[in-house]
Parts: sequence; C-alpha cells; structure tokens
Amino acid sequence: MGPLSSRLFALESRRGWTVFMGLAAVLMLVVPVLNLVVPQDAWLHVSTFWVTTLGKFLCFAMLALALDLIWGYAGILSLGHGAFFGLGGYAMGMYLMRQIGERGVYGHPELPDFMVFLNWKELPWYWFGFDSFAFAVLMAMLVPGSLAFVFGWLAFRSRITGVYFSIISQAMVFAMMLAFFRNEMGFGGNNGLTDFKDLLGFDLSASTTKVGLYLASALMLGLVYLLCRYVVTSKLGRVLIAVRDAESRVRFLGYSVTRAKLFVFTLSAMLAGIAGALYVPQVGIINPGEFTPAKSIEIAIWVAVGGRGTLFGAAAGAVAVNGAKSLLTGIAPEIWLFFLGALFILVTLLMPRGLVGVVRQWHERRAIAKTSRSDSHASA
Repeated sequence: MGPLSSRLFALESRRGWTVFMGLAAVLMLVVPVLNLVVPQDAWLHVSTFWVTTLGKFLCFAMLALALDLIWGYAGILSLGHGAFFGLGGYAMGMYLMRQIGERGVYGHPELPDFMVFLNWKELPWYWFGFDSFAFAVLMAMLVPGSLAFVFGWLAFRSRITGVYFSIISQAMVFAMMLAFFRNEMGFGGNNGLTDFKDLLGFDLSASTTKVGLYLASALMLGLVYLLCRYVVTSKLGRVLIAVRDAESRVRFLGYSVTRAKLFVFTLSAMLAGIAGALYVPQVGIINPGEFTPAKSIEIAIWVAVGGRGTLFGAAAGAVAVNGAKSLLTGIAPEIWLFFLGALFILVTLLMPRGLVGVVRQWHERRAIAKTSRSDSHASA
C-alpha cells in the first residue's frame, strides 16, 4: 500500500469508512435505481421531483462543508458565503444561457433574451468564453476563489476577526446582491438567468439528465468531504485548530496566521462555487436572491444545527434543516421562519455541539456505563 493510499485510509476510522461507504451506496445506487427501474405506481418508487430535491440538498451539504471548514476548524464565521455560492451558480448559468442560442424567445444566435429585450447590441466582454463548459467550470471556482483571496487578504492582513469579520462579510454579500439586481450589470437583473435548455447536449427536462446531475452532486459531495477531511487532519489542520483556539499564541510561535487563514478561506470559497455550479442546472434558475444576507445566515444555521467542527454534522445539518423547510413550507409556510429562529436558539442553548455532539455524548455515556459495569463485575 502506497503512501497516498495509507494517507487516504487514515482519514477515517473503520467505522467512519463503513458509514461513508454505506451512505455512498444509498445515494449513488439505491436512489437512482428506485427512480429509473422501479415502476412509478410502486410504493418504493422515488419520483424525479424528489431526486431533484435530494440533489439540491446535496449541493447545500457541500456548501455547509465549505463553511464548516473555516468556521468549525479555523474560527472564521463568514456570513457572506452565499456570495461564493451565487457566483459559482452564475458562472454555470452563463454557460447554460449561451447554449440556448436561436431557441430563445427572440431567436438571437448570441444574445440571451434579456439582453435583446434591454436593447443590448453585443455580448459583453465578460460573457466571452462561457460557450465552453470547461471554461464555465473553471470560472465557477476561480471567480469565487479570487474574490475570497482579495477579501481575505485585506481582512486577515488587518487582523479583523470575530464578529467584525462576520459583519463585513455580510456587507460584502449585500453589496453583491444590490449590484446583481441592476440590469446594467448584464446578468438578467431581478429575474436572473433562467429558461435553460440543455447541458452538454443533454435535455435538462429529461429524467435521466436529472438523475445524472443528482449523481454528479453525490459524487462531488463525497470528494469535497474527503478533501476537507484531508485538510483538517493534516499539519495545516492542526495549525488552523490552534488558530481557532488561541490565535495570539500561534503568532507568537512564528506561524503565519494570515497565510493559513487565507488559504483555507480561498479553498472554502472555491468549494462553495462548485456547489453553486451544480445547484443551478437542477433548479433551473439563478437570480440575485441567492445573495441575500438571510441565505448566508441560514448556511451558518445548518452548520450549527448539525455540529460545527465535525464536517459530517455540517452536511447532515444542511440536509435536515432543508428537509424540514420543504416539509413545513408545504404544510404551514407562515411559521417556517419562526421555526428556523427557534431551532437556532434551542441548538445554541441546549445543544452547543449540534446533533452530532448529542450523539457523541450518548455514545460516551454508554461506553462509561459499560466500563463501570465491567469493573463492578470484575471486582465482584
């Protein structure tokens, strides 16, 4: 077994790998089979609607992992991660708009419908290259990464931390929301980008394409989890935990706190961009609503509910909260926001380590009780 293989298997315990592979099998094998093979009138059939919904949840889980990487392990609470998610989504949306061509309402071979409606005469320079899928994927990572690098360099170099960093990150995403609402920006204004037709020649309305996008999301979620796990278990991960717990001491020991923070913040932004790029073709639209500050705050709630500093808990929290959201907005949409606020307050007060922390405490108590019983039997 080579060093790379040894390092990979060392990322998780045997139980951890069992859980990981079990979830991978369910997500990548069971769900597609229940959708494509099981008849629609069978009770085991998973509808295409739910496949798309699950794919959306997996994208949110990736976004939660990206935030947990910096908040749970480096102590950087960003309330602007919706900006990186939205930028990745817009990059993929621009590619999908370029694929429409003459099939649009106005039949223009190059300009999207909203540009024709607004009397744009030519395609803006920043739309060039987005007729290529590879270029769009690259921009979905580079644009959020570049913004995070510049923003992080200015913030971390000035030693802005804690609540002050959270406030300016929220100001950043709010400024982007205002900018993207403007028609002059060339991104569709309030309506955003929508009416997508196909992706790499595959019809986006076809069930098989939706299953393919779901599988791509599940695969990418697994890769993002392993990448984050690799980072937090490396020497850099130990430095980040030390920065989270005692930043001044880490500086005193001679480590470059700014570089460590900047690297992980940029990486987190790029992962959020990938999540946004996978999200857009599944939901069929991207608009400035993704930049609202409330969306970024909601991401932090996912991580807090699941358990920050655990990775798995962050992903589980994203799926659990959004599952509850889908259920409650259908049953009683007027109480959803009250439920979300109450959930965050209860988790903060009663479960500071989140759902994963509760499960771990339960296992620890069981282990202690088992040890106590063993000791009592041995003494008897």
